[in-house]
Amino acid sequence: MKEDDSMGSHKSIKDIPFSVLDLAPILAGGTPSESFRNTVDLAQHAERWGYNRYWIAEHHNMPAIASSATSVVIGHVAANTSKIRVGSGGIMLPNHAPLVIAEQFGTLESMFPCRIDLGLGRAPGTDQTTSYALRRNHKQDAQDFPEQLAELRTYFDPSMARGKIRVRAFPGEGLDIPIWLLGSSGFSAELAAKEGMPFAFASHFSPNNTLPALQVYRRFFEPSEFLEKPYAMVGVNVIAADTDEEAQLLATSLQQQFLNLIRNQLVPLQPPVESMEGRWTEYEKAALQQQLGGSIIGSPETVREKLDHFLEETEADEMIVASQIYNHKARLRSYEILAEIIKS
Repeated sequence: MKEDDSMGSHKSIKDIPFSVLDLAPILAGGTPSESFRNTVDLAQHAERWGYNRYWIAEHHNMPAIASSATSVVIGHVAANTSKIRVGSGGIMLPNHAPLVIAEQFGTLESMFPCRIDLGLGRAPGTDQTTSYALRRNHKQDAQDFPEQLAELRTYFDPSMARGKIRVRAFPGEGLDIPIWLLGSSGFSAELAAKEGMPFAFASHFSPNNTLPALQVYRRFFEPSEFLEKPYAMVGVNVIAADTDEEAQLLATSLQQQFLNLIRNQLVPLQPPVESMEGRWTEYEKAALQQQLGGSIIGSPETVREKLDHFLEETEADEMIVASQIYNHKARLRSYEILAEIIKS
């Protein structure tokens, strides 16, 4: 895979691609079926508005997220769009046998040639009890991620294997599927750099680690047959509306979601509320600021200004945008506003 690296201090938001990160939110009072209809609708609009990728995130045991069978949802989105790249943001590799992921994504790439991305994370995307239900043992964990990654890559390219290949992936073998490493700390940044792979950082929930991780990735990057220069995509929450006040109101659904996670109260995505004051303690408010402090919320003018500043800070080669908004029409409008900002 060859991605153009446009590193430079004067890059503007018009110079880089923007993509969509979708958690297929299940709304309070809604159903997963409605979530998937909304996902397809958003993907079709994103394609028309010029977004580059549409990535689906793997999470488990979360009543607010419908994308647990991530590969299935990717296939559904790809089948209902025509040109936008579709992929995982990401597949949590320790939850799976690498062979199964090679076969699943080999199947997706065979069905939708040159449109599939495989983003990989090493976190479980869930709690420890659910991790055990997924893996059935305690031996496989994030510490084995480099070995799992190496095994997965040999299924696509047997020449990378050190010994004789005894098991092969069909479909999968010989296919050129871009593999990304995802991270929220420096571990995956360093591994992506060492392997010469593109890197996606989860600034949308780990803003304080963003710049250190990107620095590690760029500093230690080693060119590979897949990538000549570092290519960093940065995740960011963007909630845009016609006014700052409306955007702040919409953002309370995201704030409630993270507050409920802190309290271990697993519920669907909640409708917005007039104010979060009185709903959280000072400690909880500070904890949410740690996770959501990088969110870009506001009117078109506010969003443009904050995006420019964020790009200046990160020098991102691409941004992938998450927008946990309760009302589907408001969510569409948020991505539409962002598309208008990028093109203007």
